[in-house]
Amino acid sequence: MAAPPTPWSKNLAEPKVDATAYVHSFSNLIGDVKVGANVLIAPGTSIRADEGTPFHIGDSSNIQDGVVIHGLEQGRVKGDDGQDYSVWIGEDSCITHLALIHGPAYVGNHCFIGFRSTVFNARVGDGCIVMMHALIQDVEIPPGKYVPSGSVITNQQQADRLPDVQPEDREFASHVVHINEALAAGYHCATNHACINPIKEQNNASEQPQTHNQTNGYQSVTNMSLNTDIINQVQSLLRQGSTIGIEHANTRRFKSKSWLSGSLNATNESGILAELGNILNEYKGEYVRLIGVDPQAKRRIAEIIIQRPTDVPAPVQVSNSSTAKVNGNGNGHVPVSNGKGNGNLASEISSLIQGGYSIGIEYADARRFKTKSWLTAPSVNTKSVNEAINTIQGYLADLSGNYVQLVGVDPQAKRRVSQVIIQRPGETATLNSNGKGTSYQTPQNNGNSASVVNSTLSPEAIAQVRSLLSQGYQIGTEHADVRRFKSKSWQSCSPIKGTTEGQVISALEACVQDHAGEYVRLIGIDSQAKRRVLETIIQRP
Repeated sequence: MAAPPTPWSKNLAEPKVDATAYVHSFSNLIGDVKVGANVLIAPGTSIRADEGTPFHIGDSSNIQDGVVIHGLEQGRVKGDDGQDYSVWIGEDSCITHLALIHGPAYVGNHCFIGFRSTVFNARVGDGCIVMMHALIQDVEIPPGKYVPSGSVITNQQQADRLPDVQPEDREFASHVVHINEALAAGYHCATNHACINPIKEQNNASEQPQTHNQTNGYQSVTNMSLNTDIINQVQSLLRQGSTIGIEHANTRRFKSKSWLSGSLNATNESGILAELGNILNEYKGEYVRLIGVDPQAKRRIAEIIIQRPTDVPAPVQVSNSSTAKVNGNGNGHVPVSNGKGNGNLASEISSLIQGGYSIGIEYADARRFKTKSWLTAPSVNTKSVNEAINTIQGYLADLSGNYVQLVGVDPQAKRRVSQVIIQRPGETATLNSNGKGTSYQTPQNNGNSASVVNSTLSPEAIAQVRSLLSQGYQIGTEHADVRRFKSKSWQSCSPIKGTTEGQVISALEACVQDHAGEYVRLIGIDSQAKRRVLETIIQRP
């Protein structure tokens, strides 16, 4: 319909829609809106050039369900044709479900604006990808930048520090454009009797139901067996240049740490996500973990359990006591067993010996630990589990006041298969010679840090806190009830101002207690890069 007469405009301008574009009857176009060739405007969209005006939507772009495009009466942007616009959207761009583009706003060519994201009083350069639930306001995003999900970009310094879009991201955005071009053609066909009747007749004549054998690299994006956390884990590892593998184990093998390798042949993000969905279904009822491997150092940098026997499908959980999600410390502290207060250390030693692996011990004082300059103790050369435990117990006693880590080495491949910190300054670890457990004694509150011996948090959560603090990261918490959890609308708990382990644990416990019956997750933050390095759920309803 035409724009209504208002104090600032009485020209009654109407939309101009190219004949090849498709505008669904359940969408609203009002006022001076120019819609280019092969554009798809999906049901439930609201495009109102009744205040800010005019709008431009470039060729082959798509405006998906629930998108709102509007503009302020004041404020304009320069379009690519040199004219002033309230909203300019370039060619081959995707404005996805429930996004808000509020003028003055410019979105360049080949851009992707993710679900529920907002662009207001901003310019988004050509080739940018803005993921889900992001806010872009009062800034100019340089061309070719990637905006992660949940980002709030409201000053130019933040915009300038954004990472570059990767080739697989461009491939994904291009794929969405082509899909929506096909949808536009399909909707046109559905309303054209000459086009749709032969297809109906062919379907009616066919005895066999049509199967959709066509596959593409991005079917995994709509595979609901993969939650957002798993997809983010895969993307994070690939961005670090890591290769990705998969392992699975039934309950018996899981207890003995005898994982079996799964087949993961794809190397790009889309293929990996597609195969992961199939693997989780294939090994339903088993443990499945994602492996990140540094191909240069030929070592594992992440081991992340993404499915457990009781999960349908399992949410991502970081395995054991490491910051496995993003581990950029270059020293591979991603143990295959947490060995921390839960009786797994002795069984880990037994598992390594029975698997034919060599065992080593490394240690470092606080200064060396910060610089990752570990010193090596003599190897544990024995095939006897009890002798190995006694030897390691001697090291722990001799190296009290140091960080001590257990290292498992594959002598054939000459590479590490596990690394786990088994003692920290101020702790005294005691291994039971019967191989059934490990106990720790931690100093009580000395005024600098609170004892966490009786903490209500799980050993894994406490280990995560220690690992994050030791790497200099800040820690935060978020919570969500069931409704907000489903929509990924997390809310922040009170900021954690403490820097010691005890203070952080106390703040975490307070958040957990205040939000009993809700989801609570632990956040690791790199304050220098201003990005999250870890998100792990520590409480569920």
